[in-house]
Amino acid sequence: MQRVWYVAYGSNLGRARFQCYLSGGTPAGGQREYAGCRDPSVPDRITVLDVPGRLVFGGESGVWGGGMAFYDADGAGRVACRAYLVTAEQFADVAAQEMRRPPGGEFARDLAGLLPDVDLVHAMGPGRYETVARLGEQDGAPMFTVTHDDVAGLEPTAPTAPYLWSIACGLREAHGWTAARIGAYLAGVPGAAGAWTAGEIAAWVADGSAVPPRA
Repeated sequence: MQRVWYVAYGSNLGRARFQCYLSGGTPAGGQREYAGCRDPSVPDRITVLDVPGRLVFGGESGVWGGGMAFYDADGAGRVACRAYLVTAEQFADVAAQEMRRPPGGEFARDLAGLLPDVDLVHAMGPGRYETVARLGEQDGAPMFTVTHDDVAGLEPTAPTAPYLWSIACGLREAHGWTAARIGAYLAGVPGAAGAWTAGEIAAWVADGSAVPPRA
């Protein structure tokens, strides 16, 4: 079966959280139990990278509350990511769960069949993670992520502390960044900027073990 890279830039930077999408379960700090993929196998490989564009927090998460992270391919800057080499079917099931759709359902089947033909961006619908963006290739396998169909049109929304904490911990785990660098990176993202300081975020990372309160 075709392998593709699922490129994460938000809370799925954390390996344990992404595993909930594969095998099911409730991630630390989250309020939702995930069904898991039809194929719960672990990724063939995991790597880190950064891609052109910018991160934006907007909308409102039903899991975390507050703004959700979206990838804006047309934005200026670089976005820190982690990539998981999975099957096209697993990628589709992960994306379906992002949209609160069942793994293996019509949405997942359509997306899995569509992936070979996505050469840049394809919007499957107006939902928060119904747009697939191709980010090139690595080691012969295409790289994809999911985002909103109009990130530039979203009103920036402040994310909750637990959501930022999950992304911050993922950045530390994947990229090995210092607490100060993570704080500066996330505090500059539209939506988080002005709502959370670099120092507050860095303090969560330095602690590492305690999920900060939602308020």
